Amino acid sequence: MADAHNGAITANDHGGYFLLGPLHCDNADYLAPRYVEDYPRSRDEATTELLACIRTSVARFRNAVRAADGLVDVHGKVRADQNDLSSHCTWKETPDRAKCDVLEQLGRGWHQLQDFYSHSNWSDQAAPGPVGLADPPGLGRTDVAPFFDIRRYSTMKDADWTRDARARIPVDLTTGCYSDFDSTGVKADDCADRVTHNRALNKDTAASHRSKTDDNFNHATSGATAEITRQWNDFKAELLTAYPDHRRGEQMICALVHDDPQSSCP
Repeated sequence: MADAHNGAITANDHGGYFLLGPLHCDNADYLAPRYVEDYPRSRDEATTELLACIRTSVARFRNAVRAADGLVDVHGKVRADQNDLSSHCTWKETPDRAKCDVLEQLGRGWHQLQDFYSHSNWSDQAAPGPVGLADPPGLGRTDVAPFFDIRRYSTMKDADWTRDARARIPVDLTTGCYSDFDSTGVKADDCADRVTHNRALNKDTAASHRSKTDDNFNHATSGATAEITRQWNDFKAELLTAYPDHRRGEQMICALVHDDPQSSCP
């Protein structure tokens, strides 16, 4: 799931997925007029881009719940063939063992939520000095983002949850502009005069410029960790709700967290 090179959580960083902005919560950039006059993107445009990111996670959550049905039979017994990890999962969005399918959907849905904390100003601080394009304001938030209520959104109509999420996005929230030609047509030159991912905001490594201010790198890591803890707990809760008969939901959870569920989940 979390292998640094080829796990489900990093699948969105491979192939054509890498340049799809919504899969990394990129291009939701905005600065209010009190920081920069005539910023080339409106708050509404930035919010719409962030909603596209959330939408990908909602879809993956729904897919993962459906895929979990294959982990156990109708009586709640673990299906050995569908939980066998003696060979690697491929993460190619092609039908695979149920366990691989669930992990891939979760990984591809969680990647952008983790990226949000390292690609945005949600949990960080600006460096001392003028706030602007090169040094956007930091929100310094320590809570998980309320608009990542993925489980609840997965049960709602898209129009309803987008309205809810839109109302929860702070006016000064920004992520960074990143070349995204395969998705929304953003080219490198389009990031001129905008808050950029590489120069201004990214905290993907402790060596980045923004990471070195305050304790921004650790704040981003802590935020992502708390977020995925929430998402995993919500996913478990949804399995228990969706599959109550014969303790199927419980067995699905057991199968996902054990390498040999056939013996560990009697």
